[in-house]
Amino acid sequence: MADDQDKDSKTEEPTERKLRRAREKGEVPSSREVGNVTAVLSLFAIAAFVMPGVSAPLAGVLRGVFETAGQFTVGEDVQGMRDIGGVTWGVMRGVGILLAPLLILMLLGAVAGVVLQGDIVMAIERIRPKPEKLSPLAGFKKIFSVPALVEFVKSMLKVLTVGTIGIWITYHGVRDIWQVQGLLPEMLTEFARRTASRMLLVVLVLLVAVAVADVLWKRFEYRRNQRMSLQEVKDEHKDTEGDPQIRVRRMQLRRERARQRIATAVPRATVVLTNPTHFAVALKYESGVDLAPVCVAKGADLLAARIRELAREAEVPIIENKPLARALHDVAEVDKQIPVQHWEAVAAIIGYVMDMQRNIKRPLPEGSSLREED
Repeated sequence: MADDQDKDSKTEEPTERKLRRAREKGEVPSSREVGNVTAVLSLFAIAAFVMPGVSAPLAGVLRGVFETAGQFTVGEDVQGMRDIGGVTWGVMRGVGILLAPLLILMLLGAVAGVVLQGDIVMAIERIRPKPEKLSPLAGFKKIFSVPALVEFVKSMLKVLTVGTIGIWITYHGVRDIWQVQGLLPEMLTEFARRTASRMLLVVLVLLVAVAVADVLWKRFEYRRNQRMSLQEVKDEHKDTEGDPQIRVRRMQLRRERARQRIATAVPRATVVLTNPTHFAVALKYESGVDLAPVCVAKGADLLAARIRELAREAEVPIIENKPLARALHDVAEVDKQIPVQHWEAVAAIIGYVMDMQRNIKRPLPEGSSLREED
């Protein structure tokens, strides 16, 4: 009951962080049916392309058994009679040697099914010993859970369906072949290959349909199991972004520090460039000391207004140059020299300011204007 209530409260889609952490734990949507399909595909390819080459050796093994069918004894070889146990072992060994590579191909097909789903995840969490995994009660709950029951019913339906198809195809094939007189080993192996191919084709179509449905269901079930409650989403947001109140407080502290810094930096500036209201950049240049103008403060909107206010109070010239002010605001760093591409334009403005302070009249650089009041 508690589990049902917990699931009902999880109404939010999982976040990328939740899915990533689940994958790190080895929890990924995986369908066994895809592996079954690729394994049967391997068998189908074997029956269609490999078995014709194996049929002759198999027929040779069977021919040897048929030709000496009346010469078997039980126990040991006596007076030309062969021990049936030894013959059986020889047949099984020969067939095993021929079919071993085919079984390996089938195993590789099953592995390919896992690879196609992108489900190869090396997660230590999955193999780490946990006390709850050793609990008999937890084991019984898992065995008799709804997912386990669904898997059992699905497996039984597949076995019954595939078994029925196999019996039907084999019955009709045997009925046809017994009508032929003088049955040869080659005919028997060809019959086995043809029957296996037909059976695998029908089973393959069935398993593909089951695999498609199972993949869709597994992915839906995985997303549903990874859902989060509204409180979990809020908690995760706090973990990643921080508490909203703390973030607001940090922003306030940053703005306060910026205001304190510009309060001491702007009065030392040589000139303040504006655009005229949105951006403001305070520059300092001392001949013989600075290699290039240095940005001592910059800001936008309210901070720009504060820079202009401080400049007026300290009688620092305010020059309006829209493109230059915006460009410097974007690229200049506080307490560092301005980028070299702006040296020439800024040098012309600073030269005008220095001449103005020496009462030398000269025109402002093109695109600039002197602001005496806001």
